[in-house]
Amino acid sequence: MEEYLPSKWKAKKAGVAILISDKTDFKPTKIKKDKEGLYIMVKGLMQQKELTMLTLLNIYAPNTGPPRFKRQVIRDPQRDFNSHTIIVGDFNDPLSILDRSMGQKINKDIQDLNSVLDQADLIDIYRTLHPKLIEYTFFSAPHHTYSKIDQQNWK
Repeated sequence: MEEYLPSKWKAKKAGVAILISDKTDFKPTKIKKDKEGLYIMVKGLMQQKELTMLTLLNIYAPNTGPPRFKRQVIRDPQRDFNSHTIIVGDFNDPLSILDRSMGQKINKDIQDLNSVLDQADLIDIYRTLHPKLIEYTFFSAPHHTYSKIDQQNWK
């Protein structure tokens, strides 16, 4: 059976979870989550060729509310990050100009978020593997624009 580690979300609200296959030798040692169900961090030991400490963080950042939430949710558990940290989630913001169909400029809040990711030594996996490829994960009908708002970062 797979291990299901949900954050605590309320009915009819967005939330995050981390699913770990029962075929993966992963033993959680620490779980941290917020009251609203917007992020969950799981730190644990994973046996591959050698025993490895792994930190997983899943974030849902609503497109309403203060922009500092995204920066803070990365800074708060940063002391738990190690050389094997993976952050995934829906940031509801494109982090590079390539992630927007209209080529809009990156605003100060997104620049600040990118700075926090850089300071944490996190790398955008998608942009590392596909530095010039343009693909989108979201379409805004009212604005007739496409963007890539789902992120995968690792350290």
